[in-house]
Amino acid sequence: MLKSILTTSVLAVFFVISFNSYSQEMPDDLKMYEIIDEVSAERLETDIRKLAGFGTRHTMSDTVSKTRGIGAARRWIKAEFEKISKECGNCLEVYEQRTLVKADPETRIYEDTYVVNIYAIQKGTDYPNRYAIMSGDIDSRASDVKNYKIDAPGANDNATGMAGAIEAARVLSKHKFKSSIIYAGLSGEEQGLYGGKFLAEKAKEEGWEIIGILNNDMIGNIEGVDGVIDNRSFRIFSEPYSSTSTERSLLMKRFYGGENDGDSRQLARFVYETTKAYMPEMNPIMIYRLDRFGRGGHHRPFNELGFSGVRIMEAHENYNRQHQDIRIEDGIAYGDVIEGVNFAYCAKMTAVNAIVLAAMASGPASPTDVKVGGIVQPSAKLSWGKVDGAKGYKVYWRETTSAVWQYSRYVGDVSSFTLEGIVLDNFLFGVGSVGENGYESVIAYPTGVLRN
Repeated sequence: MLKSILTTSVLAVFFVISFNSYSQEMPDDLKMYEIIDEVSAERLETDIRKLAGFGTRHTMSDTVSKTRGIGAARRWIKAEFEKISKECGNCLEVYEQRTLVKADPETRIYEDTYVVNIYAIQKGTDYPNRYAIMSGDIDSRASDVKNYKIDAPGANDNATGMAGAIEAARVLSKHKFKSSIIYAGLSGEEQGLYGGKFLAEKAKEEGWEIIGILNNDMIGNIEGVDGVIDNRSFRIFSEPYSSTSTERSLLMKRFYGGENDGDSRQLARFVYETTKAYMPEMNPIMIYRLDRFGRGGHHRPFNELGFSGVRIMEAHENYNRQHQDIRIEDGIAYGDVIEGVNFAYCAKMTAVNAIVLAAMASGPASPTDVKVGGIVQPSAKLSWGKVDGAKGYKVYWRETTSAVWQYSRYVGDVSSFTLEGIVLDNFLFGVGSVGENGYESVIAYPTGVLRN
């Protein structure tokens, strides 16, 4: 009897281990390494210096001058996107989104101000209404958020993110992708995330299918105020589940799990896995928080309308260089100036974004209507809705305390599968779509329960 039990146990352990895949797999595509190599630190330095050279890009600063203020900056950004489009045979559609924000003493807008976004769309070959988005902020600020006349070069915050979006457009416009990619310059971030709000509202009104938005806010500093110098680590901030979740769905999370598995959290895992696959020298750190403590970024307005989005940024911030008047005080240099930017690191961060955008735009959509079941049974059952462009599907599972997906099994072109010997209670589950080219979708977490 004892021999029989031990044999059964050994077989069960072997059965689980045989499925081990250890994280989401990515195809060994030479194109991805070409994209990484094509990102230029020299071009990024040129663009960051240009943006910082406008003196200030405060949302309410000069819009007439050709050399100073946010007006000059956004015209230059638009011209750069148009230049890139011309070089790729007009492969980019360049837009200017202007929205009037009325003065309100309760906000940081105290004069009627146009918030202007500049963005370029690279249309997908197969799914033009499906978008992967990279954004950077156009605007900058100094110590007093209302002072639009003082110098606020915003070299790291956020000329780096804006330059990164422009450079990603230069590199990725040389390639074709199944889904569309948007490279966005968003304004009014320091005044209350206005630019992101307006673009997210447009996406909602026009029915854009957004795979995910990568909000890049400060991707050029390697020397933290804590004294740490690190040119390889970066943070990925993501909310646990959508703020649009219904009371019913939140109740279900309490009973069935998923508190850590909203769409934005799955997007964060996708960024993590893509980076590890193609840039293993980088150290992505997933932060289980919408943003830094008590602070905000331009992914949040997208999240608030139900879109998945994350913030990508440096691992070690230097607060002496953020939102500061340029000065020396008690021997400490303050101000967000060009000397605080490491251009090689900014290039690495831009490359991270470029390969994630490429991977998102190359794969199929995530499966729909994923459900899981197997209550009080020795096997877990999953079902899902098929999507266009998928040759098959892969079932994922992980231990409840694991940050990333640990195990997977490709199950073919089916819409349901039973994982024999995998107890539902002990794991979390997801399903990904797999395209003919080997690229996978962002993994979808179950939103329903299969009854036994």
